[in-house]
Amino acid sequence: MTAPASVRAFEQALEAERLAGRAARLLQRPGALIEIKGLGYVVRFGPRRRAMLSVDEAAFRVLLRDEALAPRREGGWCAVVRRSAPPVPPPGRPGVIEGERVVIEGSGQHVVLKANLGESPLAWLARRGGLEPVEAAAGERLREDFQRAGSVGRLTMDWDAQPRSAGGGPRLDPALRARAAKDRIAAALEAVGPGLREMLERVCLAETALQVAERELGLPRRAGKTVLKLALQRLAMHYRMG
Repeated sequence: MTAPASVRAFEQALEAERLAGRAARLLQRPGALIEIKGLGYVVRFGPRRRAMLSVDEAAFRVLLRDEALAPRREGGWCAVVRRSAPPVPPPGRPGVIEGERVVIEGSGQHVVLKANLGESPLAWLARRGGLEPVEAAAGERLREDFQRAGSVGRLTMDWDAQPRSAGGGPRLDPALRARAAKDRIAAALEAVGPGLREMLERVCLAETALQVAERELGLPRRAGKTVLKLALQRLAMHYRMG
């Protein structure tokens, strides 16, 4: 049976992320470059050296999106090492807790960046340009329901087994409001579906950093953002946002 178009597109996106990740790691080598060859691209460890990796157009576009590449006078591109940190919200504002986050770069290096620890990993990722506004809004809505449910940090809960509330409204007592929030979470995760909901459980509910969630789920490096965005897009559709 032929796989649905959405599944094929998902698999192709993951493969492009995986190939771009391999290319990015190779380009961290001194003297490494990527250049056009035929209908695609190749990574070499120096001019006229043998090709170490072939890259198609889809993976090259991912590489351009996620990596800083500088054109070479002789042709092709080489990687630019980026050391500048993203802007940090000024101190003295409510919700701002100055601190640091450890980020895994495309090369696999752990880099410490200044960050506002008072915001969720989802909001932090959105502020760095990693998410569309509707994606971030959908994720924050799920996270707010999780906090209302009073179950922060518990990923072992069987969301699909919660008893249904007979109704809801502003006069519900705290226990019933928490139950209603759990029902909304169960419906949202069911709508997103297996294979994607696990990423939402980690990033939106447990507030796990994206790179950590990526490792926990056994995803290829740099593929976590693609999976998260797909999950958030389905979540936004469930919430009928945008």
